[in-house]
Amino acid sequence: MTKNLLKNILVSITGKEESDWQKKLEEIKSLKIKEFALFLEMFEKSQREKIYSALLELKIKYIPLVHLRDDMEKAEIKFLKNNFKVKYFTLHEDAFTQGYVKNWKGFYKDLYLEMNFDNFVSKKVKVEKIGGFCVDLAHFKVGMEKLSKDFEYVFDKKSETKYFDCNHLNGWNPATNCDAHTIHNLSDFDYIKTLPKFLFGKVIALETFNSVAEQLEFKKYLSKIL
Repeated sequence: MTKNLLKNILVSITGKEESDWQKKLEEIKSLKIKEFALFLEMFEKSQREKIYSALLELKIKYIPLVHLRDDMEKAEIKFLKNNFKVKYFTLHEDAFTQGYVKNWKGFYKDLYLEMNFDNFVSKKVKVEKIGGFCVDLAHFKVGMEKLSKDFEYVFDKKSETKYFDCNHLNGWNPATNCDAHTIHNLSDFDYIKTLPKFLFGKVIALETFNSVAEQLEFKKYLSKIL
């Protein structure tokens, strides 16, 4: 991995409660961070509206990656793209299986698929209809250990580099073969060294519940193992 790519490892605003995104946004402000990723999956519309207002108030210019929630409307995607120049909107398989992806027609080339790790891929899931994969690196590791159908779906397309533009990055627990969204030890990232290079995209968003300050420390560690 090159130094230029390391610059594209992004800290992220994540969480479940209003206080989670507020604290992280305060850190973004105090640390004068210019670019970060935004995970909206756990926030209902009322909370998302508050987040958008706060981002505008802070005059945030660029959010390269946003993880979508199923109930988001096309108008929200348009707002995020116009105001924050979002390039990668990431989604789960159920966006295909439940038909949510149809609500985002007109933005298909901006959508990127995060696979589950449930050893099942519906025939409705069609990565070729959208921009490509957002490979969740821990999910891939879980699937790689099991040789699951989710793993195979991604691995079978390894030669098509156009599909591998962005990632989510969290920890992995070897004892349970599960992903870890709260990092307790930097070694939780060591599994990264076992993954094939084709997975790594231009933007890698940290998907942890840890503070932004801790995420910056994670970036330093990742710069050593990558």
